[in-house]
Amino acid sequence: MTETAATQGIYVRRFSRAQRILHGVMMLCFLGLAATGLPLLFSDAAWAPPFARLFGGFSAAGFIHRVFAITMIGIFVIHLGALLKGLVVDRDFSILWGPTSLVPQPRDARDMVRHISWFLGRGPRPVFDRYTYWEKFDYWAVFWGMAIIGGSGAMLWFPERFARVVPGWLFNIALLVHGEEALLAVGFIFTIHFFNSHLRPEKFPMDMVIFTGRVPLEELQRERPGEYARLQETGELDRLRAPAPSHAVWTIGRAVGTAAVTAGILLLGLILYALGLS
Repeated sequence: MTETAATQGIYVRRFSRAQRILHGVMMLCFLGLAATGLPLLFSDAAWAPPFARLFGGFSAAGFIHRVFAITMIGIFVIHLGALLKGLVVDRDFSILWGPTSLVPQPRDARDMVRHISWFLGRGPRPVFDRYTYWEKFDYWAVFWGMAIIGGSGAMLWFPERFARVVPGWLFNIALLVHGEEALLAVGFIFTIHFFNSHLRPEKFPMDMVIFTGRVPLEELQRERPGEYARLQETGELDRLRAPAPSHAVWTIGRAVGTAAVTAGILLLGLILYALGLS
C-alpha cells in the first residue's frame, strides 16, 4: 500500500471553531461592506440606484454599511485580545516568531523567490510550513486596512467631532482614501485571495479547510511538507488528527463558500463595468 493510499480519509485539525467563526463573521462583514459601499462609491453608475434599493435605498445602505463596519471592528478587537492573551497570559511567544507565526520572516522572502523560480521552471517548489508568504500578506493587509479604511471612515461618520481637532482639507483626503483603499481591498480579495484560496487548480472549486477546520493528511503532506515534517518530529501530528467532517458541516461550508465566492465575483463585475464606463 502506498503512503498516499494509507493516509486517505485521515484528517488533521488546522483551525479551531473560534477561528472559523471569526473568519465567517469577517467574511460576511466584508461582503456586506462591499455590497453596501459600492453603490455609494459608484452612485452615478446605472446599476447603483437599483442595487441600493435592495437595501432600502442609499440612506439605508449607508446605515447597514456602518453596522457591518462596527461588527468588523468588533471581531478585529476580539482577535487582538486573543493575541494579547496568548502573549501576556499564556506567554506563547511563538505568536511573534517561528514556524507557526504569522509575522513575516526572512524565510518568507526566500520562499517567494523560490516560488517564482518554480513558476518559471528554474527550481523546485519551496517547502512551505504552516503559513505561506501570501497568507501572511493577506493577514497583515487586514491591519493596515482597518487603520486606513477604518480611520478615514470614522472621520466621515463623525465629521463634527473630528473637525475640532483636524483641518477641513483632511476630510477631502479621507473621502478619497476611504473609497480608493476600499476599492483596492475589494479588488484584491475578489481576485488574488479568491484565486489563491479557492480557484487555483489545486483547490478548485473550493478549499474547505476554513469551513471544516480540517485538512486531509495527504493534502498536508503535498502542500505543506514543512509543517507535516515538523508535526511528525514533535509528535503533534497524532494529537491533531481528527475525524472527517460530517456531511452537514461539509454541505453548509460548501454552500456558504459558494455563495461568498459568487457574490464576490458579481460585485467585481459591477466594479469593472462602472470603471469601464467612467
